[in-house]
Amino acid sequence: MNLYLLSQKSNNNWDTFDSCIVSAASAAEAALIRPDTAQWDFLGCFDDSWVDNVKDVIVEYIGIAYTKESKVIHRSFRAG
Repeated sequence: MNLYLLSQKSNNNWDTFDSCIVSAASAAEAALIRPDTAQWDFLGCFDDSWVDNVKDVIVEYIGIAYTKESKVIHRSFRAG
């Protein structure tokens, strides 16, 4: 597993996640992991705390994870 920093610049309101660190096998898999509890569907996701479209997720490789599962390791929430 790898570690990825996920961030987004399209939803900068209060009560939103601005970034998170996740473990995943690939960058494509990492982009699908959300810092909130919502799930992507074929139309995207319309929970206001992250981005609406997976294409808006910025994925940056940051290292190796010593876990065998894909999950959120840390998340940053902009409370308001």
